[in-house]
Amino acid sequence: MEKIRKGDDVVVIAGKDKGKRGAVVQRTDADHVLVAGVNRVKKHVKPNPVKGVVGGITEKEMPLHVSNVLLYNPMTKKADRVGFKTLEDGTKVRFFKSNGEVLGA
Repeated sequence: MEKIRKGDDVVVIAGKDKGKRGAVVQRTDADHVLVAGVNRVKKHVKPNPVKGVVGGITEKEMPLHVSNVLLYNPMTKKADRVGFKTLEDGTKVRFFKSNGEVLGA
């Protein structure tokens, strides 16, 4: 079970985009996430008429390591650490460490 999942609102805590906020678009692998509007790079694309690709310089998002992002807590309006706990009915849920509020409940 991952602490950061697709669709979560996260804050970047390290790197050139420190302080920026965005939604997780996808998990590229176990350790990397793609965040909308964050870690954008310019990529030089060669034209390919067979595939219909126009050449030039395009911008795209690159993956960030999960250690460089934290979940955004809407109650405190800050980035917050996440933990796991098991409820009385046996379901495993994520919760914010600062105020103990359960996510997605």
